[in-house]
Amino acid sequence: MESDDGFLRALSAHDAAVSQLGLPIWIGAEPTFTDRFSEAPEWLFCALGDDKRERAERVFARLASASPGSAVFRCVGRQYEDEDLPRWNYGLYSHRQGRTTWKGPPDPLLVGALENASGAGESPDPVKLDPLQYARLLADRLNQRCLSASVLPEPQAGRLVFRCDDVPLPTDIKQCPDLGRALLGQDRVEGVEVCDELARDGSYLICCVPSGDALQVELPAISDIELFARVLETIGETANELEIPAMMLTGFPPPIDDSIAWMTVTADPAVIEVNMAPANQISDLWRDLTQLQQAANAEGLDSFRLQYNGEESDSGGGGQITLGGPTPQASPFLRIPGMLPSLVRYFNRHPSLSYLHAFASIGPASQAPRVDEGVRGTMNELRLTLELLRRVGNPAPETIWGALAPFLADPGGNTHRAEINIEKLWNPYLGNRGRLGLVEFRSFRMGPVPETTTSLAALLRSIVAMLAAHHCDQPLVDWGGELHERYSLPFFLQADLREVLEDLNREGFGLGEPIVEHLMRDKDLLLSRFQLGNTQVELRRAMEFWPLVGDVSMQRGGSRTIDASTHRIEVRLRNNDNPESLDGWTLRYGDWEIPLRAVHDRVGDGRLVGLRYRSFCPQQGLHPTLPAQDPLTLVLSHPDDRHWEICLHQWEPNGQAYPGLPVDLQEARSRRQARCVFKQLHRAPDPGNPPPPEALGDHITDLRWY
Repeated sequence: MESDDGFLRALSAHDAAVSQLGLPIWIGAEPTFTDRFSEAPEWLFCALGDDKRERAERVFARLASASPGSAVFRCVGRQYEDEDLPRWNYGLYSHRQGRTTWKGPPDPLLVGALENASGAGESPDPVKLDPLQYARLLADRLNQRCLSASVLPEPQAGRLVFRCDDVPLPTDIKQCPDLGRALLGQDRVEGVEVCDELARDGSYLICCVPSGDALQVELPAISDIELFARVLETIGETANELEIPAMMLTGFPPPIDDSIAWMTVTADPAVIEVNMAPANQISDLWRDLTQLQQAANAEGLDSFRLQYNGEESDSGGGGQITLGGPTPQASPFLRIPGMLPSLVRYFNRHPSLSYLHAFASIGPASQAPRVDEGVRGTMNELRLTLELLRRVGNPAPETIWGALAPFLADPGGNTHRAEINIEKLWNPYLGNRGRLGLVEFRSFRMGPVPETTTSLAALLRSIVAMLAAHHCDQPLVDWGGELHERYSLPFFLQADLREVLEDLNREGFGLGEPIVEHLMRDKDLLLSRFQLGNTQVELRRAMEFWPLVGDVSMQRGGSRTIDASTHRIEVRLRNNDNPESLDGWTLRYGDWEIPLRAVHDRVGDGRLVGLRYRSFCPQQGLHPTLPAQDPLTLVLSHPDDRHWEICLHQWEPNGQAYPGLPVDLQEARSRRQARCVFKQLHRAPDPGNPPPPEALGDHITDLRWY
């Protein structure tokens, strides 16, 4: 509890610092959860599956039950080319001030999902419902509320149409074929989003059909919040009057403004994705994330995976964070025209923001490449673009989006796959959902605990607050090879993040130590730690930049084929009692003598090197003639006749099969430690040779050249 109190105090201090700026910066998150013990396709790479849907429904039911008075919606989810129908999507519609949004019958999920999970009872016989009777009564009630409503004639029984003006209602399906349209979710979605042509003309179609013992009511696309609330209240009151036991609200997504909290649960490859309602306080985000984590854990779902060999990874679906404002026009990225260019410059100068908390696949071929990871010629064009935006002074939202969208994209031009994703900032090609004033940060892995995601959100929010007060006009850095060398190593990424934190402290937006502790990510990267006399040796997993595999790169359930056979590790030596002795250590691989780099940080002096090697031979990948370097065998030597052999195994050192997946983080870390075997040698190795120039970088030695 004391730890939670300290974290909450740090969050409250952050909220207070941002509020003094007078610029609302709202925070959203997209946490993802998986069954880390399952190897079924739906929990490894497929988006859809029966078990996933059942578990998602139970998670959603837990969240909805904790929010009484909220409306439950079953809207149309995303549609992809290789999928026959839109994905399922459950939404919770709540009023931020606690007012009731729904007084009608409950959704069947709230009636039966939790009972089914505990195995209690059997479903009753379906209730006979009369959708025509309901539609007629609903039309009467809408007319009493000064709307013009009428039930459609046969064979469209159960359908009614209403308007808010004196224009005659369309009721003849021959003259208005859209009155007979299929229910949403039964056909493919054409275009970027599902459209309601009737609603565009001011005519609103409501469809009522029985669904088991519930009545399904499909709502039209209503953009006005007050009108929607009035219609929703009438739908609920009419159902209560007829004593309908359960009701499913389906159809077009409901309208949203700063008074409404809208949360959805949907499917994504390998995971369940939750699009949380944006919060205007970071402390509220933490509360919501904690509640969500508890609901997911109760259904056997986790925010991380543990591999057989003890490697820790995220859920597999990422953990994107979104910043914006209470309305699109109030977004800090639109209110302050220089904000987005400043953000691009700042991220360019601090690679830790891109890599330290990234998922396993990073780099140009990832789903969230940095702006400077594309074609080399892009940098000069980006410099010119930023300068031209600066000269405009107060560019319109259309100008900001049009100028930067070509650069904030993957090498193929996909603006969705970008580290700084402005797809929903002011995009003219995505309909209403493209002009929300939002910037999504896509490079973050799903945090293992709610505190990690909350801390990252606080970091981003503080950076935006700092840039609102003090624009970043520093020139772009062309990192060259240093970007994928120096900043692949945790040591330099953590040092770079410290510089970011110092910037925030200097400008009055510093983050408390409980937040910083979660930002410095280290525990899951540590492979092994050994004490050799007074010298501590640490091996850490470093960041690797996996390539797409030529002609076999393809879409499969939203995934792409990459060559993940190359690994990178960081070898770090420290001796705080006698730092001078670090000069004597040498590292060998075969007959290569690998130089160790002197480094210094707040802990003290150290020696460091990064090693790149092939850990296994993939079925489809680069370099088919290159064998696996497993185990990776190194020799550490010191002039006072101390020599150790280090064998890093990718699997259990004795070649035995693991009894199963690790049950928890402690067991995973024990397996990683056991994979690294130290053995003292009684004779010095023969004199070695330096690696060839093509294998030797300033920070990384590529052992694949051996």
